[in-house]
Amino acid sequence: MEIMVYDVAIIGAGVSGCSIAMELSKYDLKVIMLEKGLDVALGATKANSGIVHAGYDCEPNTIMAKLNVLGSNMMAKLCEDLKVPYENNGSLVVGFDDEDREKLESLYEKGIANGIEGMEIVDGDKARQIEKNLSEEVACALYAKTAGIVSPYELAIGMCENAVENGAVLEFDFEVIKIEKNETYKISSNDKSVEAKYIVNAAGVYADKISKIAGAEDFKIIPRKGEYILFDKQIPNKVSTVVFQTPSKMGKGVLTAPTVHGNMFIGPNAQDMDNKEDKSTSLEGLDYIKKMAKRSVVSIDYSKIITQFSGIRAVYDGKKDFYIKNSEVAPNFVQVAGICSPGLSASPAIGVMVKDLLEEAGLNMAKKENYNAKRDVPKPFAEMTKEEINEAYKKDKKYGRIICRCETVTEAEIVAAIHSKVPALTVDSIKRRTRGTSGRCQGGFCGPRILDILCRELDKEPHEIVKVDKDSNIVNSRLRGDK
Repeated sequence: MEIMVYDVAIIGAGVSGCSIAMELSKYDLKVIMLEKGLDVALGATKANSGIVHAGYDCEPNTIMAKLNVLGSNMMAKLCEDLKVPYENNGSLVVGFDDEDREKLESLYEKGIANGIEGMEIVDGDKARQIEKNLSEEVACALYAKTAGIVSPYELAIGMCENAVENGAVLEFDFEVIKIEKNETYKISSNDKSVEAKYIVNAAGVYADKISKIAGAEDFKIIPRKGEYILFDKQIPNKVSTVVFQTPSKMGKGVLTAPTVHGNMFIGPNAQDMDNKEDKSTSLEGLDYIKKMAKRSVVSIDYSKIITQFSGIRAVYDGKKDFYIKNSEVAPNFVQVAGICSPGLSASPAIGVMVKDLLEEAGLNMAKKENYNAKRDVPKPFAEMTKEEINEAYKKDKKYGRIICRCETVTEAEIVAAIHSKVPALTVDSIKRRTRGTSGRCQGGFCGPRILDILCRELDKEPHEIVKVDKDSNIVNSRLRGDK
C-alpha cells in the first residue's frame, strides 16, 4: 500500500496553524494539519480577548510589529470572505495621572514608527465622549481608530474550513510523540503516522517540546495564564470600544471590552505558570480583575456575570517578539513559536510569512487556478428576518426547533455544525460554531438536548460524548437503555 507523503505537515490547529493551512491551500500542495485535540482552536485561541490590535504596543522593527500591522489591515476583508463576525470599533488606552500620560506618549511614538494611522492622545473629557461609560478617574487616553474585535475561535474555524475546502487535510486526536528524519519526516502519535517533506511547528505552548522531538532548536515557552470574567448581554453601562489600561512588562493590562456577539468581558491578569494545562481560575485573580476594571469603567454590575474562565498564552522566554524562522538545525522545519498577543491580530500575516519561509527553504509554490477564497455558511437563525426564517424552515424543518433559548440556536444549525467540513464532535465544538450553551444559563437548558443530537448524528451513546476532550465525559457511565 502506497503511503501518502504530504508536502507540509502543520503541527497545531490554533489560529496560527489554521492561517498557515489556509495560505498554503492556495497552492498545489498536499497539506495536513495535525491537532492533538478534538477540535481546532483549543489552546490560546479559545480563551482569547478577541482584540484586533492597532499595532502601537509592539517594539518597532520586530517581527511582531510588522505582522501585527499587516494582519490587522487584512482582517476586515478576510472576515468578510469567511463570514466571520468582525467589528472596527476602536480602542482606548486610558491613563490616570501624568506618569500614565508619558506611557501613552511612548505608545503613540511606537505607533507612528510602526506606521499606524488614526491615533491621537486625548484628555479625560474627550475620552468620555468617545466611550461614555469611562470612570471620572480617567485623565487621558490614547485613541486608536483602527482597532477592532473578532471572534477568535470562529476566525480559526473559518480559516480551517477554507483550507479543507481547498484540499487541506485535518487530523484530530493526533498528539505528536515522535519525529524521525530520513528522506522525509515521519511524524507519529501513539497509533498513527504520517510523512511530510516539510514541517511547520505551530504547537502553541508545546512548540518547545515539538522542536526538541524533531531535533531542532532548544528553547523555552513560558505558559502565561490570564483569567477573564464574561457578562450577560443585558449588562448596563456596557462599553462599545475596547478599553485598555497602560501596559506593564507582563502584558497589555486588564481591559474591558465588548464581544462581537454583544456580551462584555473584563480581564485578563497575567501569571507565569509551570503547568501548561492549568486553566483554573482563582478568587484572588478574579478579585484583582474586578478591582482594576473598576478604575476604567463606572458601575459594573457583577450580578450579571455568566461565567469566568482562563487561557494560556505562549511566551517565548526572554524575547519580546515572535519566534518565526526556518530552523538552523533541522532542515525543512519552520518554527512558529511564542505567538502571544498580538498573535490573533497578526495571524493572517503569519500565514503569508510562513509560506514565504517554506518557499525560501525550497518548497515549490504553484498557485491553484481554482482556489476559492470565500466560505459559504448559512446566516445564523438569530439574525434572520421573518422571511428568511420561513424560507429556511421550508427547506429544513429542523429550523422549527429552538435548542438553545438564550442564543436562539436551532436544531438545524447544530446538525449542520456536526457535519461541517471541520466537524463539531463535542459539546464545546457545537458552542464555538453555533453559540449553543453560550448564553446566561451556560447550557443548563440546552446541554442535554445537544447531547441527544450528538448521540443521534454520530451514532454514539451518551457516555461516549465529551465536553472538550477525551477526559471530559458528560455522562460518566452507561445509562439504562444504552447499548
